[in-house]
Amino acid sequence: MNGSGQREDETLIEMSETTGDDISVLTDIRSPDSAGDNSNGPLIESNSTVEFELPGNSEIDKQLQSKDSVFFWDGVRRIDFVLSYTDEPCNQADKKAERRKEFELHLQKAGLELETEDKKESENGKTFFVKIHAPWEVLTTYAEVLNIKMPIKDDDLCSPSENIVLDCMLKLFKLPNSVMNPEPDYFTAPFRKDKQELFRIDDQETFFSPATRNRIVYYILSRCHYETEEGKKKFGIKRLLNNGTYLSAYPLHDCQYWKKTDEKNCERFTLYKQWARFGRFYKEQPLDLIRKYYGEKIGIYFAWLGFYTEMLFLAAVVGFFCFLYGWVTMDESMSSKEICDPHIGGQIIMCPLCDRSCEFWRLNSTCEPSQYSHLFDNVATLFFAIFMGIWVTLFLEFWKRRQARLEYEWDLVDFEEEQQQLQLRPEYEAKCTQKKKNPVTQEMEPYLPVTSKAARFCFSGTTVLFWISLIIASMIAVIVYRLAVYAAFASIMENNLTLQPVSNLLTPQLATSVTASFLNFIIIMILNNLYERVAVWITDMEIPRTHLEYENRLTMKMFLFQFVNYYSSCFYVAFFKGKFMGYPADYTYMFGRWRNEECDPAGCLIELTTQLTIVMAGKQIWGNIQEAFVPWTMNWWGRRKTKNHPENLYSRWEQDGDLQTFGPLGLFYEYLEMVVQFGFITLFVASFPLAPLLALLNNILEIRVDSWKLTTQFRRPVASKAHSIGVWQEILNGIAVLSVVTNAFIVAFTSDMIPRLVYYYAYSQNESSPMSGYIDHSLSVFNVIDFTNHSMPVYNDMNVTSCRYRDYRYPPDHNKRYQHTMRFWHILAAKMAFIIIMEHVVFLVKFFVAWMIPDVPSEVKARIKREKYLTQRILHEYELRKLKEKLHENNTAMACDKEFIATKGKVQLSAAM
Repeated sequence: MNGSGQREDETLIEMSETTGDDISVLTDIRSPDSAGDNSNGPLIESNSTVEFELPGNSEIDKQLQSKDSVFFWDGVRRIDFVLSYTDEPCNQADKKAERRKEFELHLQKAGLELETEDKKESENGKTFFVKIHAPWEVLTTYAEVLNIKMPIKDDDLCSPSENIVLDCMLKLFKLPNSVMNPEPDYFTAPFRKDKQELFRIDDQETFFSPATRNRIVYYILSRCHYETEEGKKKFGIKRLLNNGTYLSAYPLHDCQYWKKTDEKNCERFTLYKQWARFGRFYKEQPLDLIRKYYGEKIGIYFAWLGFYTEMLFLAAVVGFFCFLYGWVTMDESMSSKEICDPHIGGQIIMCPLCDRSCEFWRLNSTCEPSQYSHLFDNVATLFFAIFMGIWVTLFLEFWKRRQARLEYEWDLVDFEEEQQQLQLRPEYEAKCTQKKKNPVTQEMEPYLPVTSKAARFCFSGTTVLFWISLIIASMIAVIVYRLAVYAAFASIMENNLTLQPVSNLLTPQLATSVTASFLNFIIIMILNNLYERVAVWITDMEIPRTHLEYENRLTMKMFLFQFVNYYSSCFYVAFFKGKFMGYPADYTYMFGRWRNEECDPAGCLIELTTQLTIVMAGKQIWGNIQEAFVPWTMNWWGRRKTKNHPENLYSRWEQDGDLQTFGPLGLFYEYLEMVVQFGFITLFVASFPLAPLLALLNNILEIRVDSWKLTTQFRRPVASKAHSIGVWQEILNGIAVLSVVTNAFIVAFTSDMIPRLVYYYAYSQNESSPMSGYIDHSLSVFNVIDFTNHSMPVYNDMNVTSCRYRDYRYPPDHNKRYQHTMRFWHILAAKMAFIIIMEHVVFLVKFFVAWMIPDVPSEVKARIKREKYLTQRILHEYELRKLKEKLHENNTAMACDKEFIATKGKVQLSAAM
């Protein structure tokens, strides 16, 4: 081995000690034969630019190749990754240049090939672009390190039989087979560099897909080290991006999305044409092509989102029919009839809605709101609540089966978590200076002391609690707003002639609820934007050990915050409003000043529906506008300077560099948005049967918005593996269980169903019309003279001596005046019994359904067993063949030796004679 090779090996050994990679692996990357001929390998030079000697060409003519190409200027080596930087005239420029030189030198010594575009070639004349290519040796070595499965044999199992009639019916929703199945099915096995002949290597340039190539290159980039001016070793492209040494690092899209180039496979164009356009909303998703182009992690997200949307269709249909039932039977509601009847509701005088400034009012003034409340507060509400408890179980169980099928089809069966995620984060290695021996690997690795870890967790937990307290404080502020403006709305609407035409529809309760809901939505969005930054900051401060730990911790922090932020107002309306108001002689006051709200005589369910609709719909509309408009605007603003330049002068790496960055947490926010929506349609669905329909319409749009922005507005993300939706699965399971409890409580305590049923079966005396008299039965009597001075109305133009209020209390002339009657306790007992029965029935059905549906289809189990068997047999036959060849060589050598010895003996014998 020559001197330069020895120095390279020393550098590789030094790098392996820093990154924890295997020395032999890194040494193999440099050359297939460390002592052999290197004429076909890269000629490494100190300027971090690699030059190749091409047959018949001493110099590459750059003008012969389109700048829209995804290859080096030689037209042979594919660009797997791009780094960009500017040569700034500042004090830090020399330091950054030194870091870049050191970093790129180590990239070359790791086997990568670089080609630098001078800033004169860039559109702005300021930006350098470093193009990176991973040769075959690097790819094969790291494919083994990352345990990447590659094809070994055609899949010999028969596909499930197709239903011709069903296929014809669904033909409108199908995509061409070439799009849905871009590659044939193969049996696969983890790649082994020393057993390459086992794998179907038809072409080394296409054997590894571009997604696999950029994943391997990013793996090297994230672990390649450099030395600072102080002599300290630091590593990882992320650190260099953070300190401004490089502006960006990204893989290239394979072509323009709006036109097809001369490339053999232009997958981005196909994805845009068949998937990312809004006009294709009714088509199935090309999941295999998405996985091939973007990687398994993004593919799993779109598979889950598509499956969730398909399952929503059933819930939306059932919810729509439940709403339709309420609409059809609205005129048959006896409660609404009695409230609207001038001889019943018109004769009932209700107590003032606020202290002193509010007047007495007639019950029939709430006629129209009571009619609309029947749309959601009817017997179909109970059916739909039970149905959704079963639906959510079916959704989760069938998704497990769908996920298991994808795990097999995408070679993720034996995949625990990606090695890149399981290995230490570069930030963890950089910040943890102390080391200890790993009991498994017996190697020294950095660790965070227990005291430091405990202190960081305490600070993190305190910060999270502070922000949750801030949400609760903001919710209390909105409640105070409701209490404060309620009296104002009541006073204005009673005395303002302009509002008289809409007074029957726009009651003080409804006006307060609508304005408070909008105010609450604005506060939610502001706090959400602030907390996102705080959550990332405190998670970074905790210094999680692996990428998986980082994502899980951030997920739990964000979801806990979002749960309180989005759902707290709905919980207040559902379970607290009107429950602790007292009675006219002894009202309950918040902070001793604002009287607690009371529900409409028809119940609080319509207000919960209003709150849920505004927050849910507002979030979805704002989210889609933000997702589509913001990246488009930023890209337009960034490209406006190039609009007068012809496209052939605007290189591919510059075009992609001007796009937005998807980022490692891009999918995190997509999942978070959908899981919050899932909470809305399950936790409070008893109050709004149309919630699944709104979610369905939003998700149909969401799929196309996400696909459009990912294909057209964002740089190509670095491909990464994932065998499931991760911790989100557990969160969905938790929401599913909680939804049974919340819907049972909504039906029992928020709706008026249980009191009506108790009246129907226990107190009704009219056989022909059992619900007649229910309104009078649900209202108690109060003597006006019993008002306190603080609550006594200033105006009493109707000379009212007694008024009614919503409660079950004894009248003023009873010896237990204003105490709860037995009817109150009967209804409370019925509510508690209903909750217990409904929860047990739904949970029993849920667990039975979960037990009946296996997580993995039998067909998939058979395929997994077949693939494992075939892989073991092929490996066994390969080892046996190698052993036979070796024995044959040994026998041949021994025979030659014997023949040589015999010949030599004969010669010696002849010479002796």
